[in-house]
Amino acid sequence: MPSTAARTRLRLAGALAAVLVAAGIVSGPAAQAHERPGHATPRTTLADLAQRHGRYFGSATDNPELTDAAYTKILGREFDMITPGNGMKWYATEPQQGVFDWTAGDEIVDLARGHHQRVRAHTLVWHSQLPDWLTGREWTADELRAVLKKHIQTEVRHYRGKVYSWDVVNEAFNEDGTYRDTVFYRTLGPGYIADALRWAHEADPRAKLYLNDYNIEAVGPKSDAYYALAKELKARHVPLDGIGLQAHLALQYGYPTTLQDNLRRFARLGLDTALTEVDVRMLLPATDEKLAQQADWYRDLTAACLAVRRCVGVTIWDFTDKYSWIPAVFPGEGAALPWDEQLAPKPAYRAIREALS
Repeated sequence: MPSTAARTRLRLAGALAAVLVAAGIVSGPAAQAHERPGHATPRTTLADLAQRHGRYFGSATDNPELTDAAYTKILGREFDMITPGNGMKWYATEPQQGVFDWTAGDEIVDLARGHHQRVRAHTLVWHSQLPDWLTGREWTADELRAVLKKHIQTEVRHYRGKVYSWDVVNEAFNEDGTYRDTVFYRTLGPGYIADALRWAHEADPRAKLYLNDYNIEAVGPKSDAYYALAKELKARHVPLDGIGLQAHLALQYGYPTTLQDNLRRFARLGLDTALTEVDVRMLLPATDEKLAQQADWYRDLTAACLAVRRCVGVTIWDFTDKYSWIPAVFPGEGAALPWDEQLAPKPAYRAIREALS
């Protein structure tokens, strides 16, 4: 029979194990010791942990990987917000002028609804992945305004009541804070952004409307441009609900140390913020040291969102290296996501859990 001191240690260890199990940090023998036979305690997910803070934790996905049952099992379990990576972009939804195709977007919305997940819809107006019929000719301002309005309102009406939010305009600025030279900006001027927001709001007044971009995590020329634009739009009562900071980060370029300050200044304008396309790539091969640094970054950016009340959630740009866009676009880089190519959690996954716990 154990001594009094030993029994005390056992009680303390058991209490600690129970706390860790409840937080979803421990599984295995310590967890099993506190499960009644036939009543296994469900392991907390990233979504469960985020919801305790009034946040969501989401993932992007794309149609080709939805045939991977092991993948969709994790996608349906761990997350409560889904973003279609490509299926709602213009080339997919209006491949011919006036001919709309909702197949890809509907598949992901239906999958999300089947798992009781919400959808961040992405994206209505972007300079990339446009159909040839749109980019292959010159438009007058009146013609393009009509095309843009019809596209936005037709798509938003189709998904009305089915999505939480829209990335209405994506990547509107250059790195120096000047407007990106797109067919929309060249033909319509900067006012196309306010028009797009108004048209989207008319089509679904309940959907949250965002502007979304990369390299705006830190305070700097590009994020300053969004701050100035958002301030102007709010002053003009243009319907804008939030700013999406994509957070495609790379270890070799350093962590955006002013992220939390940046989130706060947008909040002071009365706007929500969200980290919308998070991944943290590295020069390959991955090493234990790089994976540990990556984990620190995932922990820090999650904590930054939790520290700012109007940062509503985090979405990673797919959750597994198996389906990451990085290697195809940045040769020699990758290993950017919290699960590896075998769908096994990496140190980054545990770091996110720690931040949320």
